[in-house]
Amino acid sequence: MRQAPIPISPERWLRHLFSSRAAAEGGVVRRKPRDIDRIVGQERFLAELDRRGFRAVENAGQTVIFCNRDPLRVLR
Repeated sequence: MRQAPIPISPERWLRHLFSSRAAAEGGVVRRKPRDIDRIVGQERFLAELDRRGFRAVENAGQTVIFCNRDPLRVLR
């Protein structure tokens, strides 16, 4: 089965993600890992996180992106 073409460029997807209100306010956003892989690729996504000084974790089929440079603390 052929996969449908991606309707958005990687640059536009990243710009949209990091210009969201939550990201602009230093909050948290989440995306499906399969969308990250399909649209921008893991390597490019991680490079963008590094460039911005952000961190991300994966859990239960979601990538949670912390759009700030604050330290993370896992509670349990």
